[in-house]
Parts: sequence; structure tokens; C-alpha cells
Amino acid sequence: MKKYKRAITYGTFDLFHIGHLRLLKRIADLADELYVAVSSDEFNAIKGKTCVIPFEERAEIIDALGCVTRVIREDNWEQKVSDVLDNHCDLFVMGDDWKGKFDFLKDYCDVIYLPRTPGVSTTDIKQYLKK
Repeated sequence: MKKYKRAITYGTFDLFHIGHLRLLKRIADLADELYVAVSSDEFNAIKGKTCVIPFEERAEIIDALGCVTRVIREDNWEQKVSDVLDNHCDLFVMGDDWKGKFDFLKDYCDVIYLPRTPGVSTTDIKQYLKK
């Protein structure tokens, strides 16, 4: 499989769990560097999401992972093209629940959708905690 110079991915990463870690490790295996854009609290509000963990702490958790090179802030849907170009990313990766949604980025870099870790999701954890 091709080794990329710099990969980028996006996520909220609320209630960080093993699925998040496994996805980030798989992406890191594909590239020399991994940039992770963490959704801001303000952007999550626009998406109708409320986080348990504030942005600054979520970003700090992601930044502490050995497989992550750099954390950037995600504030809107439209920034992906400029993030890819400004950070010289040659690979964009998301979970396969987003399959096809970011194919427009193929004009700027390769796009890969990886399978999610079965049986774990932040939504499921939040539902469990509500019970």
C-alpha cells in the first residue's frame, strides 16, 4: 500500500474511546504525519451536537497521542479544502459512515474511508449513560 507524506482527518472526539484510537492509529500507519482537525464547540452547536468534553480538552487529548503530529481546529464544513492545501496533505481519511461525502477532495488529495470499529460509538456511550 502507498505510504503518504501527510494525512488529515476530522472529528469531534467527544468521550474518547477505543474506536477513536484505532481509527487514528490506522490512519497514522498510512502516512508519515497525521493532522487531526477537532470540531470546535461552536461548530458542534451548528451541527446540533452537544459535547460532554469541551473543545480545549478534546484537542489536548488528541494532541497527546503519539500517532498525531498536529491538531487543528475545525470551525466549519467549508474549511476542508483550505486545510488540505494549507497543510500540504496528500491524504484525507474519514470513517466509512461518511463514504462519498468528501469525494470532492479528490481534486486535491487521495480520499480513503476506513471501516469503523464495530460495537463502539460515542452515540452509543451517551445513550448508555442516559439509562
